[in-house]
Amino acid sequence: MTILKSTLILCGALTLAAGVRAQETSSHLDSIQQQGQLRVCTTGDYKPYTFKRTDGVFEGIDIAMARSLADSLGVKVEWVQTTWKTLMPDMQAGRCDIGMGGISVTLERQKKAYFSNTLDSDGKIPLVRCADQAKYQTIEQINQPNVRLVEPAGGTNEAFVHAFLPKAQLALHDNVTIFQQLLDNKADVMITDASEALYQQKLKPGLCAVNPHQYMQYGEKAYLLPRDDISWKLYVDQWLHLNKVTGSYQKVIGEWLAVPQ
Repeated sequence: MTILKSTLILCGALTLAAGVRAQETSSHLDSIQQQGQLRVCTTGDYKPYTFKRTDGVFEGIDIAMARSLADSLGVKVEWVQTTWKTLMPDMQAGRCDIGMGGISVTLERQKKAYFSNTLDSDGKIPLVRCADQAKYQTIEQINQPNVRLVEPAGGTNEAFVHAFLPKAQLALHDNVTIFQQLLDNKADVMITDASEALYQQKLKPGLCAVNPHQYMQYGEKAYLLPRDDISWKLYVDQWLHLNKVTGSYQKVIGEWLAVPQ
């Protein structure tokens, strides 16, 4: 009787443990549908991917894609505004189901999170006043004590500067009005992704992207996902694949870039 009782207790404990493990490993894919909302971490400061307008409404390429992802799940979007410095801590703390908004793929981020399949390739280039293009063509020209760099804090742009341009002066600035710093001659160079540089060149006459097809550092963009949740990653990858092969992703890009400024 004692052996039987012990066996039953052990079986009960194992069943309970299995139930707890199953609950702990429940995918975001399930919880999103159960709760009826997709929590999206986004900075709201990186045109043309994510931008928070003065009326509080988010817009941009990845904002439209976030709504598409939510629609595919039959849920609503909950925007979780973050910063480039707090994006990873917010993801690790479970504040969001996905990070979207021009996020660059890096090995440091890969150590702590998953990435979706690649959206596009991109790379770091200088953005400068058009009159100064010839002065800032190379890393050697920019990596000088008299060159004033300006970057947003906490992202891959700042990391690039610390790694390759340590001799130049670096000032940190918000990613919304940072471009005016260049136009007002308060800074000389911003290192950023070619996509952003080309967008700002179109948006702000007087700014020019330097050698936009010759990257100083190759990069890719993707969506940031919680680590070790393969079911959720596979769903996002398949949704993204279908959006690309049907032309929906390209249509979103075209619609955003066609918006008059």
